[in-house]
Amino acid sequence: MRQSKVLTIGEVLVEIVATERGDGFREPVKLIGPFPSGAPAIFIDQVGKLGQASAIISRVGDDDFGHVNLDRLTRDGVDVSGIEVDPLGTTGSAFVRYREDGGRNFVFNIRHSACGSIELKGPATALIETCTHMHVMGSSLYAPSVVEAVLTATRTIKAKGGTVSFDPNLRAEILNSPGMREALAIVLAETDLFLPSGEELFLFSPADSEKKAIANLLKSGIKAVVLKRGAAGASYFDATGEISLPGFQVTEVDPTGAGDCFGATFVTFWLAGADPEMALRYANAAGAKAVTRSGPMEGASTRAELDALIAEQRS
Repeated sequence: MRQSKVLTIGEVLVEIVATERGDGFREPVKLIGPFPSGAPAIFIDQVGKLGQASAIISRVGDDDFGHVNLDRLTRDGVDVSGIEVDPLGTTGSAFVRYREDGGRNFVFNIRHSACGSIELKGPATALIETCTHMHVMGSSLYAPSVVEAVLTATRTIKAKGGTVSFDPNLRAEILNSPGMREALAIVLAETDLFLPSGEELFLFSPADSEKKAIANLLKSGIKAVVLKRGAAGASYFDATGEISLPGFQVTEVDPTGAGDCFGATFVTFWLAGADPEMALRYANAAGAKAVTRSGPMEGASTRAELDALIAEQRS
């Protein structure tokens, strides 16, 4: 890998999952977990597992849920010096139950948990100076202090010649949260690599077709767009053209975290100078591998595991 270091900022939490499908949590159900989670945490863990220098800024409580995450991220090679451990705080959590149609019901504790008030101070501020690439998750722009931290890091890294990738990872209705549109506009203006899923492509463009939306984004200064299409694969677009690759055929166990693993792998290969087709192939493999394990971070893969999946599906 080239000498670069990837940074992300946002929620670190645990996920606790109902073992039986159904609607919500209004009756006692069996649960499994806690699993390390949080979209930025899943993303950066996958980056670390691929051997790329990586770091995250967040906050956790000095509790078992916090240490489950710190242990996992550290084991997988992520610099956790920017994660503040709050002795009086509680680590964020998400209780998840899958419905029969494949959708999910959540009960979140994020905004009022330790990671609800991430601030840049001490080790976190110093950490930004060591990083050359910033990855922004739209889902992480959930509180004013977190928004401020994300925007400060993004501007700092860009100002010294670094790069920025952006995964919207949000629903259209969240765009009306106070300050959300302004924050997203600032991030988009700094973005080199844009990684939307499905309809997220149209969140920042009034276009009525995929082709027009892509063209508008590239005209805005974004260098490349990677459109995630779930099990169908993904497409890459830049000023020179388009590349589309199909997804990998696997048995889905838990889709949570697949998009984060996909994005992390594409960004890692992109930073390493891989051609777009290679980066897309490995990203598709990472997304596919992620859905084969229960738990959002459990399906993160090493390079050797991705090589094996690619070789298996080619044979």
